[in-house]
Amino acid sequence: MAQEQEQQGPSLARASGSMAIATIVSRASGLLSKLLLITILGINVLSDSYNVASTLPTMINELLLGGVLTSVAIPLLVRAEKEDGDGGESYAQWLITMSAVVLGIGTVIAVACAPLLTAMFIGSSKANPALVTAFAYLVLPGIVFYGLSAMLSAILNTRHVFGLPTWAPVLNNVVVILTLGVYWLMPGEISLDPVRMGEPKLLVLGLGTMLGVGVQAAVLLPALRRTGFRFRWRWGWDRRLSEFGGLAFWVLLYVALGFVSMMVLTRVATNDDGAITAYNMQWLIAQVPYGVLGVSLLTALMPKMSRAAAANDNDSLVGDLSFGNRMSAILLMPFSALMTVAGVSIGLALFSFGESGHEGGESIGTALALSAFGLVPYAITLLQLRVFYAMKDARTPTLIQAIIVAVRIALLYGFLAFSPPGKLAVGVSIAMSLSFVVGALVGQLWLRIRLGRLRTGYTAWTICLTVVASAIAFGAATGLAWLAVRVLGIESRFVGAWVEVAIQAIVGLPLTFLLLALFRVPEVKPAVAKISRLVGRR
Repeated sequence: MAQEQEQQGPSLARASGSMAIATIVSRASGLLSKLLLITILGINVLSDSYNVASTLPTMINELLLGGVLTSVAIPLLVRAEKEDGDGGESYAQWLITMSAVVLGIGTVIAVACAPLLTAMFIGSSKANPALVTAFAYLVLPGIVFYGLSAMLSAILNTRHVFGLPTWAPVLNNVVVILTLGVYWLMPGEISLDPVRMGEPKLLVLGLGTMLGVGVQAAVLLPALRRTGFRFRWRWGWDRRLSEFGGLAFWVLLYVALGFVSMMVLTRVATNDDGAITAYNMQWLIAQVPYGVLGVSLLTALMPKMSRAAAANDNDSLVGDLSFGNRMSAILLMPFSALMTVAGVSIGLALFSFGESGHEGGESIGTALALSAFGLVPYAITLLQLRVFYAMKDARTPTLIQAIIVAVRIALLYGFLAFSPPGKLAVGVSIAMSLSFVVGALVGQLWLRIRLGRLRTGYTAWTICLTVVASAIAFGAATGLAWLAVRVLGIESRFVGAWVEVAIQAIVGLPLTFLLLALFRVPEVKPAVAKISRLVGRR
């Protein structure tokens, strides 16, 4: 057993490195595809319609399979691999069979109900329901591919194949980028009034988007065969699923609440041309630091928290939670500060090309700047929910989700009522961030009741030090950026935006961590010690 662990150690380390690189490449290629989308389509009814329709397959897949996959199917897959005589192959075959049936039926129903889905998500006369429905007909078959991609990735992971499932979304992004290139080269424009399903540019954009997800799923099949897995249709019921019925119910309810939240957000945002697109783009930018740093932290902590919960070791569980909260603040707060002070510049630098123009870039940047405060509460909320899952409690996260969604919906309709024309994207973004602030506070209180003292004072002090360090660092960086633009005599808003973002990032981020080291924040000491050793060797 020890020898097997020694062999798996380097393999796991290599897999982790590959996954980290793949995650970065995936985020970068995804961002590039969105940049091209905004450049080619602009921020208007056309891009709004495409964005609304293209999110439908992911949301419906989550309802049909996503929640059950993460909470039930994967744990049972690991269990079957250990308990079954065939290494879990028959269970994996059954899982794929059942998934294909559920996803297939769900896809047929979704496509047939495309106009109804549009009516659920579009509640404004300013939107173009016919165009959303047309895109929906083309992209909704992607539900099958989203679900099977997740399922095949899970099976590959249990067979210790980690690299390809992480790289597969990159291929999806490449296909979308190529699709946008073909769309741009084609003559003519999509007809908006009336919307015509036979329009070549409409077909290219919709079918190309679905093709990307298809490629993401198809590329996993050869890898699965190389592991020795052979698929055959397998029917019936697996008795082990009954043990997880209660857990699956609460997870599905959690997902359903998220679906309702996104439905309301979309209905509100489509009252203002370009608002849903601007919201999606700012959310994409805000998720980059979390996707690279926050997810890595969560992945590293989850096994430790699960072991502590299984051993009823509340002290260790609280220690891991407190450490995770503090590290979330230390790692993500500087990026939150960067997006706050440089949000408008980031929007102009990245999204002011082509059809979008300076107005579109500024709209996205303003939404980003005024809602970036939600990044750390978002990370803390997800960490808190994982603590409940580690304790095998799926009910409490769902109740917390219900509170978050209720607050979010109230804020969304509040901003809809009072936001000035053209500023609804900002209101929607702020509503999302405020709901995560509420979620973090509720989650901390709930865990305090469940686990006792959570070292909240220590965590709050670390967060305060990080806020102060970020404020000082980015105040200085912003002043330096302003001075550089004036001294260099830069008149172009686009060039000035790039200069400002570059200086604020290059100066602000390192200066923040330097100040944290000077403030003697304990979590920064290992990094300081390592740098000191490297400097000492020279």
